[in-house]
Amino acid sequence: MGEVVGAGLLAHVPTIVLPEVTRRELNGGEDSTLVSGLQALRAEVFDRDDYDTVVVLDSHWATTVEFVVTSHDRRAGLYTSDELPRGMCRMPYDIPGDPELAHAIAAHAGAQGTWITPVDDPYLPIQYATVNLWEYLGVRDEPYLDRAGKKWISIGVCQTADVEDSLRLGRALAAGIADTDRRVLLIASGALSHTFWPLREIRDHESADPAHIRTQEARRADEERIEWFGKGDHARVLDTMPEFLKHKPEARFGHYLMMIGALGERDCVAPGRLYGEYENSVGTGQVHLWFDRPENGWTTR
Repeated sequence: MGEVVGAGLLAHVPTIVLPEVTRRELNGGEDSTLVSGLQALRAEVFDRDDYDTVVVLDSHWATTVEFVVTSHDRRAGLYTSDELPRGMCRMPYDIPGDPELAHAIAAHAGAQGTWITPVDDPYLPIQYATVNLWEYLGVRDEPYLDRAGKKWISIGVCQTADVEDSLRLGRALAAGIADTDRRVLLIASGALSHTFWPLREIRDHESADPAHIRTQEARRADEERIEWFGKGDHARVLDTMPEFLKHKPEARFGHYLMMIGALGERDCVAPGRLYGEYENSVGTGQVHLWFDRPENGWTTR
């Protein structure tokens, strides 16, 4: 029987894949702690051998009439972002997939009252919410780490889904994992509040300092939730979703909702630990939070 052995709410901002000298130029000589945070997370979690598959809940991949899960044997190619081609250009990726798990997840769609389609089309685009984190946490020319067998699949958010729909996807995800022998890490790839500064002002707000978050109300909302995550109070995060949606979390927070749907929803009590600091990215709130599986399970203190 498979299980989720760890989960994270991780930032995928384009800044992290820029050259260090560029990152420092944008940030008053300092580097982003989102970079050092991912490096530490890799060393402490992703370099271990106690998992088989990573499932990325990709906030940049928006479907419309169903959820879609990648079911390729492998995804490989060069990635150039249509959004930011100057900074993310011809990035190579070569990602082993997990078709068995993808189909196991999709098999639970009907039971959960939703729609999930596995797709293995080699021309299916990949998004930087997956690629950027793969760059830091995936296999990259280091066979001595014995991580060549680690598989990665992605699931998109659905732009017509509400909170309940995203939770249903998470329930199907948990059931599909349980049907296999997979030990899985979940990555909810996306931001907290997510409103950019206008173009004529945006270059004045490229520092990582959270003083540049688009509004102080959004910053307070983000920081409240970071505090609740630290305490494992996922129930409070879910109970206050209507209030948080006013601050336009990325993808309506679908990436987190799918993750917590797989971890027990309001009953999940796993506390999160920060990797790096809460940072601004041209108005949006970014953070890395990792949730280890509690010894007695996700829903037991």
